Amino acid sequence: MGAFVKLLDFLLFIYFCFIAIVAPFFDGQAALPKHMFPPVFVNLKSWYTQEYGDYLVSEQPHFFVGLIWLELLFAWPLSIITLTAIATGKSWVNTACLVYGVSTLTSMVAILSEMVGSQRASDKLLMCYYPFLGFAVLAILRGLIPPSGKTMSIGKRSAISRKKRA
Repeated sequence: MGAFVKLLDFLLFIYFCFIAIVAPFFDGQAALPKHMFPPVFVNLKSWYTQEYGDYLVSEQPHFFVGLIWLELLFAWPLSIITLTAIATGKSWVNTACLVYGVSTLTSMVAILSEMVGSQRASDKLLMCYYPFLGFAVLAILRGLIPPSGKTMSIGKRSAISRKKRA
């Protein structure tokens, strides 16, 4: 189980590094004025929209912009917190992964349901979105893995033997 958790942590660490850069500079263009972004990111978004035919990014329907705001205000900071938790081996990494994974999975189900239901998305475009769905599931799995059997104590005495102070 330990090797699986380490592999999962490595994959999620790479993913969260990617999200830490992509979310503010690429996704942020759907919610914030374009003059706030370096031209290289604006050009990258234009190229992506034309190359993959991402109609959600180009048309920016209200539900999509709302999900972008959710990502910028909630999921992006949470991804940085989770990145830190994985890097430092914090005990709350499970909680952070679970919350991020459920939030991202919910958003991806809404986006992919729209794409598949509208029949406007090409297979090439869907293949760009499916990895995010997969990483959300991996984050949820990481969040559901029980902590190791090591007992954690606070201070020098175990939690059971401490006396209550008035």
